[in-house]
Amino acid sequence: MYLFLALWLLLPICAGADDSSPAEKKLFTKHFQESLFDITDHTMFSVEVILDEKEYKIGKDVIGIVLHDDHDRDVRGATLMISSKDLKTGEQSSGPYTIVDKGNGLYIVSGIDLKRTGRWELLITVKKDKAEDQVRFVFPEILQKRYPKGRYSP
Repeated sequence: MYLFLALWLLLPICAGADDSSPAEKKLFTKHFQESLFDITDHTMFSVEVILDEKEYKIGKDVIGIVLHDDHDRDVRGATLMISSKDLKTGEQSSGPYTIVDKGNGLYIVSGIDLKRTGRWELLITVKKDKAEDQVRFVFPEILQKRYPKGRYSP
């Protein structure tokens, strides 16, 4: 009887020790089916890159970037730094790109061509207040493994 009572009292403590409880798990939302999506290195932000005009009208050599913080809220007023690197030659480029904060976590980047050939990476660094983190998209591989819209955890 006492053993049963002790186990019954310990059960809530043991159950609460699980680090994967749904309330503590970070979830990030991907809004568009055909976009690129990843979570930054230190899980501070999610970055969704809208590539074409099928789902959101953006224009030629223009991409949209949707940013969320680690509570899945829109990131407004962030500073974005974007660069690309040819992985064969090591040659780097940082634009000139024009980045406009459209509000509600949407940033429009013009002057960027994602249709270039070869193997290369797009590095996006996000800075908001004291938080800074980055994500890398490696082309053309990233175009083959697009996640469907939905919610994702790191």
